[in-house]
Amino acid sequence: MNLKNQRRMAAEILKCGANRVWINPDKVEDVAGYITRANIRSAIESDLIKAKTKSGTSYGRIRYAQGQKTKGKRKGPGSKKGTDNARVSEKRKWISTIRPIRDELKTLRSEGEITPSIYRLYYNRAKGGVYKSRRNLRVHISSTGHLKEGN
Repeated sequence: MNLKNQRRMAAEILKCGANRVWINPDKVEDVAGYITRANIRSAIESDLIKAKTKSGTSYGRIRYAQGQKTKGKRKGPGSKKGTDNARVSEKRKWISTIRPIRDELKTLRSEGEITPSIYRLYYNRAKGGVYKSRRNLRVHISSTGHLKEGN
């Protein structure tokens, strides 16, 4: 039974696509006889014709994946797109390295563990990228014997 016209008219009245129009399968013969918009409107009122609900995209898989990422998973080399610099810029990396090192040097100088001249020496070395972290700096200072107190 061809209900193409009925489906099209119902779609226009219901303001949805023709694929979302549902016609009661038990009353198909009755609906086939409806040829005017008024007939289709009455069929809609009597629930012979309805608009199916929109099927949206499920967000569940995305929520699951985000939960995994907050745990630190799904971050391996196969998941990375772009260069390291695209993810975190070289400048940001440098800032996060140099600030703690400079803070450490300042505290060592203010506590009197290193002299101002030694501070300047290590400050300039840090500026040149010699030290990777606070710990690395402390190891260098203590191994050269520049630390006044045995820290």
